[in-house]
Amino acid sequence: MKNLYGKALLDDPSCTKSTAFTREERQKYGLRGLLPYDVANISKQKERALENMRCKTNDIEKYIFLNALLERNQRLFYRIMIDHMEEVMPLVYTPTVGEACKAFAHIFRRPQGFYITPEDRGDIAAILDNWPEKDIRVIVVTDGERILGLGDLGANGMGISIGKTALYVACAGIRPEYCMPVMLDVGTNNLALREDPLYLGYPHARLEGEAYHALVDEFIQAVRVRFPRALIQFEDFLTPNAFRFLDQYGPSVRCFNDDIQGTAAVTLAGVYTASRITKKKFSDMRIMFLGTGSAASGTAELMVMAYRDAGLSASQARERIWFVDRKGLVVSTNEVIKPRVKPFAHVHPPCGFVDAIEAVRPDVLIGATGVANTFTEAVIRKMADVNERPVIIALSNPTSHTECTAEEAYAWSDGRAIYASGSPFDPVRYKTQYFQPAQGNNAYIFPGIGLGVYASSARLITQSMFLSAARVLSDLVTDTEISKGSVYPSLRRVRTVSKVIAVSVCEVAAREGLIEEKLPDQLEDYIESLMYNPIY
Repeated sequence: MKNLYGKALLDDPSCTKSTAFTREERQKYGLRGLLPYDVANISKQKERALENMRCKTNDIEKYIFLNALLERNQRLFYRIMIDHMEEVMPLVYTPTVGEACKAFAHIFRRPQGFYITPEDRGDIAAILDNWPEKDIRVIVVTDGERILGLGDLGANGMGISIGKTALYVACAGIRPEYCMPVMLDVGTNNLALREDPLYLGYPHARLEGEAYHALVDEFIQAVRVRFPRALIQFEDFLTPNAFRFLDQYGPSVRCFNDDIQGTAAVTLAGVYTASRITKKKFSDMRIMFLGTGSAASGTAELMVMAYRDAGLSASQARERIWFVDRKGLVVSTNEVIKPRVKPFAHVHPPCGFVDAIEAVRPDVLIGATGVANTFTEAVIRKMADVNERPVIIALSNPTSHTECTAEEAYAWSDGRAIYASGSPFDPVRYKTQYFQPAQGNNAYIFPGIGLGVYASSARLITQSMFLSAARVLSDLVTDTEISKGSVYPSLRRVRTVSKVIAVSVCEVAAREGLIEEKLPDQLEDYIESLMYNPIY
């Protein structure tokens, strides 16, 4: 405990126990008279907080309540989140965080996270010293240009970094003081935001070109000096910047991009699990993507690695992956093809989406468009025509942007779809069948990656780690979960998932020569010993 006393101790969110301070502690720390009589343990506090949260009439009010709880009693917040993961995670992160980001400046209460603007050029290393914690292990950084499927939200994107750091703590047990949310507030091209009198961000058009890249580079180099043990997670950058930074810094900096690599791993895990249901060999499965952004192309690249691991050549792997954009099937004769998609532009006559499904006959359809209702009834029915058990993965979030709902997927496939989505859906009853659809949540992947990197002190984060994480995640899905229509484990088990992924990350890091010290013999026990457990 910090050297705090009296009201200062009560008001410190990382140290306070509020009404749980014992009689002896109240005497010792000058708290007599500052608290009501009852000594309420954390279980009673949790019951009270949940009652208050559940009284809120909508999810954004619940988000505000939970955020305020985090600001005043850190351990109670994380205890509630860990014990009620399925209820609370959608409020702390997707889908509610999207609405929270849109309203960020209007619901702002207390500053959280670290902000860097173009006015800080030349001083970033110096101002990082203002952050109160000095041993940072995880940094989640965004520039707010492509928040979920919502576009440019400028400094309001800080809600994403705050939410993701909370998931590192709750899902993987990385201590809160090791985590740092960062907003590269380089302006916004969202005119409505700039004209909003309550907007809190840098009120100018976005910094672009070399000036923008120089600011990002200064930030990266400053982190390497000030927080040399930190991993950097890039979050919600525009696709060209996302790939540029991953390509530029990935080979030499402990970093990754969750939209590209985390999404790829969780999606691949869903496909692995679906192959257990369809009884098709993974190496025989054909994949079709709707959308050509960072999530889709990043997933395709990891899929190639997975196919090669299953014994295929690189060319055979690419032949099993197809893309569709708003103009139809992406083929080699298209005039404009994104660089990361070009290897998957095959020789084939041009055709529309539904005709492409008929021609290619994909086993798996993955949506990463950010556009609602793009998996129409005709699309789902065509997938059901060419597959006994069509695999439908609608990645886009928040929920309002998903390609199709769970209910639609089951109804339009006559109950035969294997469905997963980026946003959570309630259970669905279709005729006599009952489905509990799975959420392809990146929280299954990135916290475990971070925990493994923290535990091993790996110098770099590699694609092999994400491939291994996908296998681990799929292997942890039980037959009971599969019988309910889920291709992912219950979120209630996410800390166990993170721990097992962390073990695999450590093993990959050792195998690839990325660590300097020998790993402990009882690796899983060692990793568990590192995990934060919020109790008094």
